[in-house]
Amino acid sequence: MSEADPDFFTDPRVIQDPRGYFDHMRSQCPVMRERYQNSMMVTGYDAVMEVLNRRDDVYSSAVNVLGPVQGLPFEPEGSDIRDQLEARRHEMAWSDHLACYDGQRHAVHRQLMTDLLTFKRLKANEQYLYALVDRLLDDLLPRRKFNAAREYAHATATFAISDILGIPMEDRWDLVELLGAPPSQLDGEATHRVGPDPLIFLKERFDGYLRDRLETPQADLMTELLNSKYRDGTSPSFDQFSLLARFMFGAGQDTTSRVIAMAIRVLGDDRTLQALLRAEPGRIPDFIEEVLRLEAPVKVNYRLAVEDTQLAGQDIPAGTVLTVGLMAASTDPAHFPEPDRIDLDRPNKRDHLGFSKGVHGCLGAPLARMEIRVALERLLARTRDIRISEEHHGPPEARRYVYEPTYTFRSLAELHVELDPA
Repeated sequence: MSEADPDFFTDPRVIQDPRGYFDHMRSQCPVMRERYQNSMMVTGYDAVMEVLNRRDDVYSSAVNVLGPVQGLPFEPEGSDIRDQLEARRHEMAWSDHLACYDGQRHAVHRQLMTDLLTFKRLKANEQYLYALVDRLLDDLLPRRKFNAAREYAHATATFAISDILGIPMEDRWDLVELLGAPPSQLDGEATHRVGPDPLIFLKERFDGYLRDRLETPQADLMTELLNSKYRDGTSPSFDQFSLLARFMFGAGQDTTSRVIAMAIRVLGDDRTLQALLRAEPGRIPDFIEEVLRLEAPVKVNYRLAVEDTQLAGQDIPAGTVLTVGLMAASTDPAHFPEPDRIDLDRPNKRDHLGFSKGVHGCLGAPLARMEIRVALERLLARTRDIRISEEHHGPPEARRYVYEPTYTFRSLAELHVELDPA
């Protein structure tokens, strides 16, 4: 970073080089107030872990998706804002969805979803995924050139979560097109992405799927979801089922597609690593962990302090939004020596926060790891060489990659590759 303390939320340079920004901020203090949105930027590994492991009754997840930019619908007063938050929570972005739930409400709904993602279901999805990926490659490889971010990574992830949920085959390409890329956060959020239910545009479609399951149950996750009950034996409302199904679909394809694309970008720039993983495909999971560490698909989470507290010796007044650097923690040299290097033998590689940690850690992480592994395994097995297109991205010594203009996510807008089929 050439300018001291650039704006994390609006500066295009930070979109291109978030690790440079995090390194700059961490070098000053692992917890410090940034001057643009007045949030506390948390960049040290130990400090980030302390936030993620604290209870929701100290750091609320009510701001977990958009962070300080959305603002609060009230002016924080006093040393405890719990009552203020609960009175106005329904007005906040994403408040209808699991990522922004706290406490018992979060625990009971997360448990519903965790109970559905069984090992047996993941194995069944794995078999589907092998066939899916090979069909995609059957179409892509003869072309020898394509946009791997959209035509391979995004398509693979969307089809995979569609299969596990039971979305009809004829709707799946529509959903690939409908979801598209994350909305720009630098130019202002799309209207449907900032309300209490940012996935409202999927509601009619998913309500229809669920009503079909009520009339004709099937062997899929949406049918099992409708049969789910809370631990006390009661059932969620139909609207709550719809919210959970839509959230599972949105979250289930988003993160996975980003990691697949980023992994291909790394491989395209490292022929030696390609050769190693082709020769030893059992090392692909180690490679995935390092990609998750180095290029976390979610750069930051956000928390709201609901009472006066302290973090790493810094006072955190009630009402403060914390920008919790998942990528910053995963590249903290105090915890990961030589953090900018892909090291398949790194002893603590699973300490990374690519899927976050704590009670809000990604519940679909086992599914995502499996999908990424299969996508890379088959791509490497069916190619002799993968190259980054110099026409689109420049020569190796001066690559030009464009990332989606979002301060929360790390997402390649395009990744053009050239391949030699095996």
